[in-house]
Amino acid sequence: MTHQDILTKFGPRESMAYDVVIVGGGPAGLSAAIRLKQQAAAMDKTVSVLVLEKGAECGAHILSGALLDTKALAELFLNWQALGAPLHQAVTTEAMVFLSATSSWHMPHGLLPECSQNQGNYIISLGVLTRWLAQQAENLGVDIFPGFAAAEVLYNSQGQVIGVATGNMGVDKNGVPGAHCQLGMELLAKYTLFAEGSRGHLGQQLIAKFKLDEGRDPQTYGIGIKELWEIAPERHQPGLVLHTAGWPMDNATYGGSFLYHLADNTMAVGFITGLDYSNPYLSPFEEFQRWKTHPDIRVYFENSQGKVTAKRLAYGARSITAGGLLSLPKTVFPGGALVGCEAGFLNVSRIKGAHTAIQSGLLAADAAFDAVVQGRQHDELTAYPKAFEQSWVKTELEKSRNFKSWFKYGLRLGTLMNGLEQYGLKGQMPWTLHRRQPDFASLKLSAQCQPVDYPPPDDPLTFDRLSSVFLSNTHHEENQPVHLTLKNAATPVVINLNQYAGPEARYCPAGVYEFVKSDDGTHHLHINASNCVHCKTCDIKDPTQNIVWIAPEGGGGPNYAQM
Repeated sequence: MTHQDILTKFGPRESMAYDVVIVGGGPAGLSAAIRLKQQAAAMDKTVSVLVLEKGAECGAHILSGALLDTKALAELFLNWQALGAPLHQAVTTEAMVFLSATSSWHMPHGLLPECSQNQGNYIISLGVLTRWLAQQAENLGVDIFPGFAAAEVLYNSQGQVIGVATGNMGVDKNGVPGAHCQLGMELLAKYTLFAEGSRGHLGQQLIAKFKLDEGRDPQTYGIGIKELWEIAPERHQPGLVLHTAGWPMDNATYGGSFLYHLADNTMAVGFITGLDYSNPYLSPFEEFQRWKTHPDIRVYFENSQGKVTAKRLAYGARSITAGGLLSLPKTVFPGGALVGCEAGFLNVSRIKGAHTAIQSGLLAADAAFDAVVQGRQHDELTAYPKAFEQSWVKTELEKSRNFKSWFKYGLRLGTLMNGLEQYGLKGQMPWTLHRRQPDFASLKLSAQCQPVDYPPPDDPLTFDRLSSVFLSNTHHEENQPVHLTLKNAATPVVINLNQYAGPEARYCPAGVYEFVKSDDGTHHLHINASNCVHCKTCDIKDPTQNIVWIAPEGGGGPNYAQM
């Protein structure tokens, strides 16, 4: 039974109307909601605001390193400290380390460019901060609907966005509505802000429909894989920030790591792999596990006797946008706007996106508020991109516009040129480097590449995917339509397996994709959708773009309590 058949049988859908509907309860979406209510209170106006969040709660799907520059938070709440914002560990020590397989070189602190300096920033859990923002939003009168995934963009007869509809609940894996089937609800708005995060499902549809990326460089992504650990007190240095580049990446592959010491003997570690890598045998998950075994990294997991005594507490993965200013699409269209990582505001040179996401939410909210009080609806919020052009976000992204592009010349030369541009020229390079190829097109045929030999997990330091996914607290209703869809069911074997050695079995950090050999010797792709941590890597890296990620039933996915 198709979606339209279900609507015909059970319709019409119920609807609710708001001034502004915001899709996504992350830092950008919640900051926009808060700003709308602040503006309304300041001008004694009434503006109704709804935040729709697909996770079980705001923050459940939020994953980041994370280091926070507080300038945007201070614009949202000048008194954020008095309000109890969960920023408890300031950066005290920082280092940039270049690794080879057996040695390392620490860059002198005086040579760190401004974009790599973190004094004054805080090591945080972005998920915890998001939960705090949600509480502030509710205190101001914002309606928040957690556990409801926006599944459809709604348009009027003029093609303007007029809101979204949530997905149907209680439909089984064959598309048949069960006894307790509930239709999704139409949430109508004068303006709809989309804040789904990197590679948002509905955002991709809007970019394509309104050609918002026309004339821009293709967006480029990385996959960030993170673990949270409890480590021995003698190894703990509260406020330590360590970044590495080099090994285990080869010179042709972009990647790097982070190691952050929070309070209470906890340490966040993670690895980012650029999804423009070319070798289909590469596994970002395995590269991360291998990185932890380097002598300069392993020591943090050991006690003073050299034994691994640290305990892994949590695991997760998420794609990040890395294209910056050159890949930033037009952010407005009739009836709405893109904010945060939905648009791609992350500053990859600083490895930070929370502050720019928050600020983009404020800029969009100001434009939407002015439009609503003027009695407008469903037109373009042109004041938002105009405000961006005059903002510190634009200045930041302008300085780092070439950062990712330099690495197309290799990791070593890219690092050298970025050092020249960011340290020597303060981000004022007189020319701009463009990229013309999307990440999926960079993958070479398996016949052109060498397999990568990864060591087996040792547990207690390195692990397999399934034990890792267990720590992500991922859950999906089993009897629901698979949210990882294939345009052509034959393509994974005929092309991906035969020509690219089945890369989906390696680039997925959650063991979702598995090629199974039948008794007759043929293969088929088995999709373990219940493992999905919503990182979107498959949607980005599939060489044939045959995999399409759509929102599963609301409330499903990971639950990152402290990530």
